[in-house]
Amino acid sequence: MSSVDIRSVSKLYGDVVALEDVTLRFGEGEFFGLLGPSGSGKTTLLRSIAGFVEPNSGQILIEGSDISRIPTHKRDIGMVFQNYALFPHMSVYDNIAFPLSVRRMASAEIKSRVTQILDLVQLAGYGGRRPRELSGGQQQRIALARALVSRPRVLLLDEPLGALDKNLRSQMQIELRQIQREVGITTILVTHDQEEAMTLSDRIAVFQKGKVVQVGRPDELYERPKSAFAAEFFGATNFLSGAVESAGDLAVIRLRDGTKLMTTDRLGPRVNEVALTIRPEKILISGSNAGKDEVDDQPMNAIGGNVVRSVYMGASVTYKVATAAGELTVFQQNRETRLLQAGEAVRLTWLPHHTIVLAAPIA
Repeated sequence: MSSVDIRSVSKLYGDVVALEDVTLRFGEGEFFGLLGPSGSGKTTLLRSIAGFVEPNSGQILIEGSDISRIPTHKRDIGMVFQNYALFPHMSVYDNIAFPLSVRRMASAEIKSRVTQILDLVQLAGYGGRRPRELSGGQQQRIALARALVSRPRVLLLDEPLGALDKNLRSQMQIELRQIQREVGITTILVTHDQEEAMTLSDRIAVFQKGKVVQVGRPDELYERPKSAFAAEFFGATNFLSGAVESAGDLAVIRLRDGTKLMTTDRLGPRVNEVALTIRPEKILISGSNAGKDEVDDQPMNAIGGNVVRSVYMGASVTYKVATAAGELTVFQQNRETRLLQAGEAVRLTWLPHHTIVLAAPIA
């Protein structure tokens, strides 16, 4: 296993900044996701680590050694692409054996390694087949086997599951994570799919316009985003803004309509105006005269409104609710409760802990 250090790496294409002073560390054996929209810089960073792109400045180190100017074939890196890049005229065995043959490894050693890796990806007995005779998921596993057979120090994954349908993609996420754990290789994944990044990654770096805007565990990024971009990129959320009325362990923020909300976030010496976000599933929705402002002796935020529309999703119902502070989205788990109708008066409540104060204002 090897650690990878990215130190102040920048890359420009003419006047376009693809990467701007990016610094990251990928720990030994870590599965690390690079997440962001198209053009955010995540693929440029991955290709820089692979050696396909040369940064304008900065260093890329593996186990403390700078590889920034070392040719791709000497970096000891395995890579899996979205289209797998399998040789259609070769058998599965020959596809996997190819990187070992290029190294002129002894045939007995090649056979031993290919047999072991086919067992690892659960495709023992498929060595004589051609790629076209395999399903998409099997082809993906063969591409992964070929990347791992030379026992590289680092594995790079560039949207490896992007060509699969939703059900197969979910299955392969589980298999890919299991294989990575068994091998123990440091793995860096590029994806624009938030669910995939959270399912696979130990930690994630969120990219925006060539910069890393937040790094953390999946639960940290989802539950405590630092910016509106990070909050929205990880799923549906609600945004509000207001002025700080009082700080402390239970701070109070007054919205523009006069509604007061509580948060447990430490405000510190910040400006009065703050941006807030609340995840839709954290909000409880009920009839306008139901409930209390406390649950198990915990104070609750509360705001009234009227249902604008509801969308029945089977396992859950999505509500759009008009309030004096603006329209809010609420996810309610389907527990055989009555479906609230458009125009119906409702009461929305949530815990102060779920009022997240963003470090940056809403753009």
